[in-house]
Amino acid sequence: MKNIALVVGVSGIAGSNLAKELIAQNWTVYGLARNPKGVVDGVIPIAADLLDKEGLAIALQDIVPTHVYFTTWMRMDTEAENIMVNATLVRNLLELLSPKQSVKHVALVTGLKHYLGPFESYVKSGILPITPVREEHPRLDLENFYYAQEDEVYKASERDSFTWSVHRPHTLIGHAVGNLMNMGITLAVYASICKEEGLPMVWPGSEAQWNGVSDVTDVSVLAKQLVWASTTDIAKNQAFNVTNGDVFRWKWLWEEIANYFDIPFEGYKDTIRPLEATLLQKSEVWQTIIAKHKLQALDLDTLVSPWHTDADLGRPIEVITDMSKSRKLGFTAFKPTKDSFI
Repeated sequence: MKNIALVVGVSGIAGSNLAKELIAQNWTVYGLARNPKGVVDGVIPIAADLLDKEGLAIALQDIVPTHVYFTTWMRMDTEAENIMVNATLVRNLLELLSPKQSVKHVALVTGLKHYLGPFESYVKSGILPITPVREEHPRLDLENFYYAQEDEVYKASERDSFTWSVHRPHTLIGHAVGNLMNMGITLAVYASICKEEGLPMVWPGSEAQWNGVSDVTDVSVLAKQLVWASTTDIAKNQAFNVTNGDVFRWKWLWEEIANYFDIPFEGYKDTIRPLEATLLQKSEVWQTIIAKHKLQALDLDTLVSPWHTDADLGRPIEVITDMSKSRKLGFTAFKPTKDSFI
């Protein structure tokens, strides 16, 4: 039987790159999003809102996937709202697929907030997570929508007898337009504006992040792990961290990025200097760059997500991920982090 994938959130950074990997491996791929058309060549688009269960049922009526990859979420004002909405997204989809009994595996993409909790939890409380983070670490005694999404998958798995996997990347690096969390393109746009204005690329984050050891996750590595875990018996019904496989210090990588753009840089100097406060005021400069280099006419705020970059780089702690679990089971994909950014 041919594998039939339903990629939920196909327009996002994880979903679009997963769809490319699946198509390269000769899967039939359906891509669900509110506006999925033209995202990835070869994807069969499904336009639907996961919160509109009636409309979702109509959109899915002829779809019988063997594998479901859930790569999307909605950002709300509070964690309580995040829990309510994001659990509903997962529950609605899996309930509607349940009568078909076609699903063999469901893979859920979450992230390192599984271990860290919301930013305020370790800043205000002073309770710091143990690093490197490992899959066996217990859940935190905090509200966390990742836990609610996992629980929906677990309940549906018991009901419908499919296997599951949970994937916890660190910061995702890759190409996507209009993504809520996109450090790679955010820094590329920032560096391009610095070059246009003749200014140095200023480190926006904390001293701990500047000097500490870190890692990130290339979307191609995440995509490969998602497919591996959903098609490898020994990997099923487990959670996995996923990063590039190398480690680095930002004090090295920041200079490498600046050198790539041939611009000067400034490192950490006594305080955090958030990117959001300056970058979103550069719309006119960005329009000048578009005109000068004949770029696609995409607005600055469509491309960048400085709030997310500030949150990542502003952490007051060193954050690093243990990859031993999937390595021991045979997952070997690797990407040098400098190559991910370049």
